[in-house]
Amino acid sequence: MAQTYGYARVSCADQNADRQLVALRDFGVQEGNVLLDKISGKNFERPAYRRLLKKLKPGDTLVIKSIDRLGRDYGEILEQWRVITRERQAAVVVIDIPLLDTRRKERDLTGTFIADLVLQILSYVAQTEREFIRQRQAEGIAAAKARGVKFGRPPKERPTAFDEVRKAWERREISAREAGRRLQIDCMTFLAWVEH
Repeated sequence: MAQTYGYARVSCADQNADRQLVALRDFGVQEGNVLLDKISGKNFERPAYRRLLKKLKPGDTLVIKSIDRLGRDYGEILEQWRVITRERQAAVVVIDIPLLDTRRKERDLTGTFIADLVLQILSYVAQTEREFIRQRQAEGIAAAKARGVKFGRPPKERPTAFDEVRKAWERREISAREAGRRLQIDCMTFLAWVEH
């Protein structure tokens, strides 16, 4: 008997997937057939998605809220679409885009062409948006650095005993570990301070 599965994805563990889960439930996907990943969509190495692919049988249907929940990489979205619809012979429904519904048996060549074209355009847009986000982020960081904004934690103050301990270390009287213990810092921090 054919099954209907739902797939939802959020980029990190603290994001909320409720909007997607509600849409899948409203579509009629049973709760036990919904798989959720809390991981970036930059590739398809996702545990729940991998389980889903193993479950999909010919005649099954995969439902997703929007194409970007499937992934963000243009080529990989197209490849996974091919794997699902051709290799697994399952249907795909994208709730937000009714044109991307491969369940329709009456689809003619024109309908298939339009669906494939829409998929390619949307996959391209998803990847382009990802690249724009990365570019805007890099530009924002560069602008902030140009204004003198410092990123990361402020550097730790060197204890007054640092010069004395460093000299003992340079004379090989103590190890870096012992130097760190005496200064109440990690030995790697001590070595980094010695280098700079």
